Amino acid sequence: MTGPPGSGKSTVAGALVDAFDPSALVEGDAFFAFLRRGMREPWLPEAHEQNDGVIRAAAAATGRLAERCTVVYDGVVGAWFLPTFAAAAGVGRLHYAVLLPPAEVCLERVATRVGHGFTDLDAARHMHAEFARARSVARHVVDVASDDDARTVADRVLARVRDGSLVWPD
Repeated sequence: MTGPPGSGKSTVAGALVDAFDPSALVEGDAFFAFLRRGMREPWLPEAHEQNDGVIRAAAAATGRLAERCTVVYDGVVGAWFLPTFAAAAGVGRLHYAVLLPPAEVCLERVATRVGHGFTDLDAARHMHAEFARARSVARHVVDVASDDDARTVADRVLARVRDGSLVWPD
C-alpha cells in the first residue's frame, strides 16, 4: 500500500490487513524512525542512498513475515524502488496498490494532521506529483474519491488483489 503523504494509506492498510488471517502490518515509517543523527529528509535527492537502505530493511522484514502470513506494507514506495523492494523482500511478485486522491485532498489531510511527524506541504505536493507522473504503474492506481471512507477503499483494493490486477511485475 503506497501513495503520497495524506493519501490514506495507513488508514486503508489498517482496514485491509484485517481481511487476512494470519496477517501482519509493516509500517514503513517505523523504519525511517530508526534513523537518528545525519538523517536526510527522505524526499530530498541527496537522501537516495539512505532511502535505499531503509527500503531494503523494511522489505527484508516484510519478506520474512510473508513466509508465514499475508503482509500489508504501508509506506512510500515509488515505482523506482519496486525492483529494490521485491529483491530485498525475496519475492518475485507482489501486489502494488497506489492510493492517489486529488492533490488538494492529500494536502488538506497533511495540513490538519494531529500527532503525525510529517506536515511538510511542499514535500507532500512534490511526492503527489511524483506518483501522478509514474505512468509505468498507472494500472496500479486505486481510485480514491475525496469522500471515500477507509473501508470502502480497502474493499476496492481487496477486490483488485483477488482479481490479480495489482500484481507486479505486470
